[in-house]
Amino acid sequence: MNTTYLPVCLSKAIPYPKGIFNEARQILACLSLLILIPLSAKAFPPASPAGGNYLVLDGIDDHAVLDFETFGRLLPNGTQEFTVEAWVYPTTPPDKDTAGMILHQQVRMLIVDDEFQPLLNNLANALNIEPPKGDLILLMSAYLEGKPGRRLPFPIPLEPNQWHHIAYQSNGPHTTMIVNDFVAIWPHGDPLGPNASLPQGFVLGGFGKIIRMLVKEEQFYDSFTGYIDEVRISKEARYDVEKKDFMPDGKFKNDAKTVALWHFDEPGGTRAFSDASRNAYHLVGEGGAATGTPLAVEAEGKLATTWGRLKQ
Repeated sequence: MNTTYLPVCLSKAIPYPKGIFNEARQILACLSLLILIPLSAKAFPPASPAGGNYLVLDGIDDHAVLDFETFGRLLPNGTQEFTVEAWVYPTTPPDKDTAGMILHQQVRMLIVDDEFQPLLNNLANALNIEPPKGDLILLMSAYLEGKPGRRLPFPIPLEPNQWHHIAYQSNGPHTTMIVNDFVAIWPHGDPLGPNASLPQGFVLGGFGKIIRMLVKEEQFYDSFTGYIDEVRISKEARYDVEKKDFMPDGKFKNDAKTVALWHFDEPGGTRAFSDASRNAYHLVGEGGAATGTPLAVEAEGKLATTWGRLKQ
């Protein structure tokens, strides 16, 4: 745990009579009240790498939603080139056999505990890799047009209590999963489709309720606990994965390829979030989902760890 210590002097709260002796007593009293207060890294919200505010989710019922009847799907069925990305800061791992939903509509981003079995073992066997290890595992995938199911997700470890840039993109021939500087590439892509068995509206942070997965074992979708910032959906594959150090710097930009973009820079406590793309996809916070009030400090830089680069 990172600990910061702040000296605190409370001399103005203590009245003293006039006189040199009493002035000396005042100074000594002030010095005696210089106390060290440990501040846990979890005691205050962390500064976002993009700056400004961000969405705060308590992992119980907090989520943000675009009503499907009003907004429909953000990307048309059959879309073959797109990018869905965000900055995320996970805190509390979800319960065993429970997935914390970061984002969901046609693309799905969620985290699970490393004991989420047998799914992780099955994925590792299918991908011919070792099962991932870590407190949190990120899974990203997309639903397929005209087919049941979804693209097989690559399990990627996430460190809790720090910011990560995550992205899922397709350029037609390839599907790519990105976490910071880690890249996993499939040699083919599929057009996007819906999943009629789950809520159709676009959501961040879960559905506001627990949903049982369609599997034999008792497994569930539930809420995400932590912070989300800078969510952008684009109708192009934005990242050249052959280029080094391609993590975004600062706020995501709005351009002609941007479908929706949320900066979450509204004042702390706000529960309605404007779409910076000017397409009017304005999110509404449900439960207690609201913007935070982060400390006015600079972020400590992006994640230094690089897991490597995998292509299949």
